[in-house]
Amino acid sequence: MLENIPLLAVAAALASLLLAAYYARVVNAADPGDDTMRGIAAAIREGAMAFLRREYRAIAIFVVLLAVVVFAVLPDLRPWGSVALVLGAAFSALAGFVGMRIATAANVRTAQAARQGADAALPLAYRGGAVMGFTVAGLGLLGIALAYYVFVEVLRVTDAFQVVAAFGLGGSSIALFARIGGGIYTKAADVGADLVGKVEAGIPEDDPRNPATIADNVGDNVGDVAGMGADLFESYAGSIVAPMVLAALLFGGVDAATKAVADDFTLLQEATFLYPLLVAALGMFASILGSFLVRGRPGRSLSSQLHFGTNVAMVITAAAAVWAATWIFGDVPQVENALFLGAPIVLGLAAGYLIGFASEYYTSDHYGPVKRLAKQAETGPATVIIGGVAEGMISTVASVGLIGAAIGGSYWLGSQAFVGDLAASGGLYAAAMAAVGMLATTGAVVAVDAYGPISDNAGGIAEMSHLPPEVREVTDSLDSLGNTTAAVAKGFAIGSAALTALALFRAYTQAVSIDSIDLTEVGVIIGLFVGAMLTFAFAALTMKSVGRAANDMIVEVRRQFAEIPGLRDGREGVKADYARCVDISTKASLREMLLPGALAVIVPLAVGFISAEALGGLLAGALVTGFLVAIFMANAGGAWDNAKKYIESGQHGGKGSEAHKAAVVGDTVGDPFKDTSGPAMNILIKVMTIVALVFAPVFL
Repeated sequence: MLENIPLLAVAAALASLLLAAYYARVVNAADPGDDTMRGIAAAIREGAMAFLRREYRAIAIFVVLLAVVVFAVLPDLRPWGSVALVLGAAFSALAGFVGMRIATAANVRTAQAARQGADAALPLAYRGGAVMGFTVAGLGLLGIALAYYVFVEVLRVTDAFQVVAAFGLGGSSIALFARIGGGIYTKAADVGADLVGKVEAGIPEDDPRNPATIADNVGDNVGDVAGMGADLFESYAGSIVAPMVLAALLFGGVDAATKAVADDFTLLQEATFLYPLLVAALGMFASILGSFLVRGRPGRSLSSQLHFGTNVAMVITAAAAVWAATWIFGDVPQVENALFLGAPIVLGLAAGYLIGFASEYYTSDHYGPVKRLAKQAETGPATVIIGGVAEGMISTVASVGLIGAAIGGSYWLGSQAFVGDLAASGGLYAAAMAAVGMLATTGAVVAVDAYGPISDNAGGIAEMSHLPPEVREVTDSLDSLGNTTAAVAKGFAIGSAALTALALFRAYTQAVSIDSIDLTEVGVIIGLFVGAMLTFAFAALTMKSVGRAANDMIVEVRRQFAEIPGLRDGREGVKADYARCVDISTKASLREMLLPGALAVIVPLAVGFISAEALGGLLAGALVTGFLVAIFMANAGGAWDNAKKYIESGQHGGKGSEAHKAAVVGDTVGDPFKDTSGPAMNILIKVMTIVALVFAPVFL
């Protein structure tokens, strides 16, 4: 029976892709509005797809070069390591392309549906996001299941689990550059539009007079749809790969000397290899069921409607995973309590949910932190920035506590599940499985996250199309909820990054025969400091990139206001040069993403060739600081953003007040925090650990 689990995973993946196709048809069948709305939506789609094509061409060069390096320096993986890497990159790119196409179709249809109220617009925006979510999860699970089945079960290629890891590295390559490039694009446009439009010109957000407004709406898609989709594709694939590779290293199945896969796996080996795929398949089916429960229900809060499907999916996944553990490990002689291997999945799900709630607490205007930040805006931008930095820093306490509890609890459960000498190995395996649990419902999580930029775009289209004010009120309510769902999804992504990177880190140390990281060794200490420094250097490079790109955008918007007669006054027939601003963001983001992206791959390779122990220290330093910086930046940025929106709702003087201007400055500072540097940090720590794992044979 166990041999059918990869086929079950393939079936779950195909069901997910079929659901995405169905939701795409539902979205495309909806009313796209009048000619003005369709024209604006077409401009957004054209800009988004043009950027994606240019970005993918640039990333393709990097992927090919990396595949050549794998082929050249890892003879045991030839040619399959390079093939798997390219496939991982291709699947991730395809998910981003499909998601972007539907998101840019759903935005205008959501704006039109908002004429009938939030209960009509919300399910349509959700289904647009669900196409991204279930495409990401479906292609991720399909790729891993096929990679395992073909390379391990059928071909039994040399170092087969390293080949499966190479699939994850391909997805990571796309995620790294898509997140950085998309983040730079969207924030350059957003900062330019806000500072010149709102603060200097005093015109509303998404006003058609603002030349950067189309670029800003394009940026919502390339950053928060394609970028986040690639991010969670990589997280999802990595979370499944990590325990499989770790199980191969801890429990055998691959000959340590020849790297050959055993002709027959023991029951322990087969169960530990396949349990991650089984949990992912069960989570996929639960997410599919949950997606049908998100419907417009009059009288219920938007938040409860949107999260209902995800919550149901989590409960079903938790119950199914516990049952699956008792089934798959029940007859394994080395496991004395199979139930204890299902509990880490529950812990991972609970930790992901609670990290998401912690992010919501610090970023939603329903709670104290954002309300305090809005109050501080009355005394100027300096106090807003100080308050936001403080809230972001203090928010790390809850997330670290939750991750620590998930790791410690999972390790203890795993150590109790296994017999005798396998207790420590079982603990490490269970900790890796907690990450699978956290991301088992990725389809539902990404669907809720991608809903946000669709709603944001819908508001922009409503504003630019001069729809009635009540329509914009509906889209604003959807957008405000979208900011919170984005913060929750970032919490899931960052939390899973910590657990996945920990599992990959342990797999690396096992692969290079490092039993422990000795902090008395000079090389390890140097690596530790270099790894900690890398996260700050990475954050600085990406923020500087946003600053330079935003500067170009600000200069251009000011130029158009000064040189195009009647533009600032809204004279009839006078239009801004939107294409020029789109081009500025596109060129700047593609130029600026190269250095920080290359840094994440080149530095661990360089250190690994010098000392495998020093690379272990580097990964440890980067993992700890990267997790903290990611949480800090994501929550601080979200708090600044929603403090501004809270004031815009009429609090503390409302739009146009001094408090509002101060909050806009805070939001502008927070933009690269929450949408560029912070989200890219979790990819950084996983890319470095998976690079170390794939290239571990060379470091020996």
